[in-house]
Amino acid sequence: MPYFPTAEQRIREFKRRWSLQFLKDNPNVGLTAATELSSYAIWAYDAVWAMALSAERLGKVSPDFIESKNGSTDFSNLGASRTGKSILKEILNTEFDGLGGRFRLVDGELNVTAFRVLNVIGGKAKDVGFWTPRFGLARRLNWSSNSQYSSLRDGLGPVIWPGDSAVVPSGWTQPTGGKKLRVGVPQPVDPGFQSFVNIEIDPETNQTSASGFVIDVFEAAVRQLPYAMPFEYVPAGHERYNTLVLQVANGTYDAAVADLTMKANRSSYVDFTMPYMASAVSMVVPLMDERSKDAWVFLKPLNKNLWLVSGVFCVFTGIVMWILEHRSNKEFRGPPSRQFGTVFYFTFSTLLFAHKDNIVSNLSKFAVIIWVFVLLILRSSYTASLTSMLTVQQRPVNDFIELKNSGGNVGHLHGSSVRGLLVSMGFDESRLKALEFSQYNDALAKGSKNGGVLAIVGETPYLRAYLKLHCNNYTIVDQMIETGIPKRIITSLRSLKVDP
Repeated sequence: MPYFPTAEQRIREFKRRWSLQFLKDNPNVGLTAATELSSYAIWAYDAVWAMALSAERLGKVSPDFIESKNGSTDFSNLGASRTGKSILKEILNTEFDGLGGRFRLVDGELNVTAFRVLNVIGGKAKDVGFWTPRFGLARRLNWSSNSQYSSLRDGLGPVIWPGDSAVVPSGWTQPTGGKKLRVGVPQPVDPGFQSFVNIEIDPETNQTSASGFVIDVFEAAVRQLPYAMPFEYVPAGHERYNTLVLQVANGTYDAAVADLTMKANRSSYVDFTMPYMASAVSMVVPLMDERSKDAWVFLKPLNKNLWLVSGVFCVFTGIVMWILEHRSNKEFRGPPSRQFGTVFYFTFSTLLFAHKDNIVSNLSKFAVIIWVFVLLILRSSYTASLTSMLTVQQRPVNDFIELKNSGGNVGHLHGSSVRGLLVSMGFDESRLKALEFSQYNDALAKGSKNGGVLAIVGETPYLRAYLKLHCNNYTIVDQMIETGIPKRIITSLRSLKVDP
C-alpha cells in the first residue's frame, strides 16, 4: 500500500483535528471509527489543496458555462465551465509537499514515491519493508543511499507465513495431481483481436491451447512464481466481459485472463493484477489522396480572404511607389499607360524578387523593404502548403474537436465503453455506430455520407492491431489518455457474494 510519513507532526495534527471534527459531526460514532484515516482520505485532502492552489494561481475566471443537451439525465445536462481546460492545466502542473508526500501528477496520475510491504497475519498487518522505483525492496527508507535497485526479499523484515511459520513455503515442487486452477478465457475472439488473446480446442485430441499477448503475459508471471502452480484454460463461451467478471467472483472460474479493463463496478466483485498495458483512446481516419487531381490546386494554399488582402496590398504598394517616385524618378514618368505599366510591373516583379527598376526616394526604399519582407513570409507559407497538398495525403479531421463539429458518423467497437466516453464529450448518440472489427474497413471506405463513418474511435492497442492490416489507407490521430483503465488480469475474491 502507499507509504505516508505518519510520524510527521503534520499528519498527527491533521488526524487530531479530523477526529475532533468527526466526533462533533457524528456524536454517536465510536472513537475507533473517528481515528481511522485511510490513504484515500489523505489523497483527497491533497487533491483539494491542489484544486485550491490552481484556482488561486488562475485568478479571476469567467462565470459562464457551456450548456450540454446531449444527455438524458439531469447530471449530463449540467453545464461545463469555460475555464475547465485552464484549471485542468494548472492542476496538472501543480507540485507541493502534501500530507501524503510530494504531490505531483505524471500523465494525469498521482506519482507515489514509495509503497509499504505488509505481512498480513489474520486480521492484522505488519510492516516488513518498503518498495520504491529507485531502490526496489528495502527494509528501511533511506533517500540518500547509494545502493542499487534490488528485487530480492532478503533485505525485508521477517515474514510469518500461514501456519505461524517463519519458513518460506516451497509450494508444490512436483505436482502430480489435485485440482488445477481453472482460468477462463473468452471465446470466440474476433480474428482482428486474436493477437491479444485466443483459445482453441483440438477436435482430435480435445486439448485446449491458448495464445496471444495477454496469454504470454500471464504465463510469464506464472513462471516467476517460486513454486509450481498447475492451471488449465477453460473457454468462457460467448459471455460478455462483465459476465466473465461475475463468473470469476461466484467461483465458476478461479481466474480470468483477457484484455480486461479495470472499472469501479468490476473492482467491487474481483481483484485485479497490476496493469500490464497502458490504455488510451484514439481515432482512426482514412487518408484522402487528393494529390494533383484539381487543376486549380495552386489556389488552395491560401484562402479567399488572404488572396484578396494580398491583391489589395499589392495594388496599394504600387500606388504608394508611384506617389513617392513619379516626381523625382524618370522611370515612373511618361504617358499614363506607361506609368501604369511601370508601377504594376514593378510591384508584381517583386513577387519573384526580380525587380530591376531604380528607386530614388528613401521612403520608397523603406516601403519596398516592408513589402519584400511580407512577400518572403507569404511565399514561404504558400510553398510549404502547396508542397504538402501535392505530396502528402490529407486527413478529414485532426482531433476530437473537429470530429465532434464535423457532423459525420463516428464508429466504435460493439459493446465498448468508448460509446459512453463519446457521449460524455458531447457527441450526439444518433451519430454513433457500433461496429464489429470486421466491419471497420467497409465503414471507413464508404464514408459518413454513404452510410459509413468518418472515423472510428477506440482504445489505441486495438486500433494499432487494425492498422497492422490496413496501414496504407488509414492512420491514427489525436491520442487521448484515459487514466484509470489499464488492462489487467483478474482473480476472484474469496467469500464474495455476487448478485446475478
